[in-house]
Amino acid sequence: MKFAVSLSMERFSPDDSMTQAKQNLLHLARLADQGGFETLWTAEHHTIECTISPNPFMTLTWLSQHTERIRLGTATLVAPYWSPIRLAGEAAMCDHLTGGRLDFGIARGAYQYEFDRMAGGMPQQEGVAYMKELVPAVRKLWAGDYEHDGHYWKFPLATSVPKPLQQPHPPIWVATRDPGSFDWAVGIGANILSTPLSAPASEIAVLGEKFRKAVADHPERPRPRFMMQRRTCVYDRPQDWETAVRHSVDYGRYFENLMQNIGTVHNGFPEAVPYEAVVNRGSYDPAAIRENLMFGTPDEIIRKLEVYEAQGVDQFCLGLSFNLPFELQARTLRLFIDEVMPHFAGRERAERPAALAVAGR
Repeated sequence: MKFAVSLSMERFSPDDSMTQAKQNLLHLARLADQGGFETLWTAEHHTIECTISPNPFMTLTWLSQHTERIRLGTATLVAPYWSPIRLAGEAAMCDHLTGGRLDFGIARGAYQYEFDRMAGGMPQQEGVAYMKELVPAVRKLWAGDYEHDGHYWKFPLATSVPKPLQQPHPPIWVATRDPGSFDWAVGIGANILSTPLSAPASEIAVLGEKFRKAVADHPERPRPRFMMQRRTCVYDRPQDWETAVRHSVDYGRYFENLMQNIGTVHNGFPEAVPYEAVVNRGSYDPAAIRENLMFGTPDEIIRKLEVYEAQGVDQFCLGLSFNLPFELQARTLRLFIDEVMPHFAGRERAERPAALAVAGR
């Protein structure tokens, strides 16, 4: 199992400095790169200060100038906000500017608040149909001249300029929790991005089964990669859990606002809706959050990660952007690099000779 990190620039108050948010992201990106993380993912969002990323290609191009090895991924682009020609060209240009390090992650979109401003108020659930038309069109534009006559987009013969540096194209990842989208993504040869959100560990097995069924139903396709993401905080002492849980609870109340349009947003800053207004109050129980999310000491984190590994997860992604203080984000990466990653790297080294011996019989 490899490891990734999801990062964004964040501001939760007008008093927070945009310059500092930028520097915090850069510091964490460099730390992840030097520490051996496989991928840095960043999202697309608009009009909200708690996730500042109106064009993730721009952010990733900037980060590529300050990192050396880490792959740079969009997790995720929002399909209904793009046209195929523009998306194909911008992604391919980003692939060149990052030296062929782009991973292309896309989703239907989530925040209804954004859809009201970016997609004419359409329900965010309808974004999946846009994604299913958009991704094949982008891939054909990357390949050469292509004419499109679809439901959402129509254009005459055109191609992507430039073509991607990676051939035939950057790895494609689709974000989903839905069985139908698992099946569609695997069927087109895409990798899977998923998350158990704040559900118990049993949800990891549910998602793992969806992945295995999609793979089994498409024997014509090579097995894709499978990533899962959880909010993550690693700390030195077991008693340090309260800070991580408190910030997760507060961030969840901002999330509820944007998903359901049940609060106000002033000048880009969403209010945290009252606890009484949240949909699933059980997911805000401190003990459940502490156990379900990737919160813990290094030993606790290793125990939790082994559950993901057992479900066939190829890449676990640390979700660090939930208003966790910068010092705790940096400490989380440092502890993960120094005390968690070596455990899995050591197991991989130990398993490789055994696998080779079996293959040689």
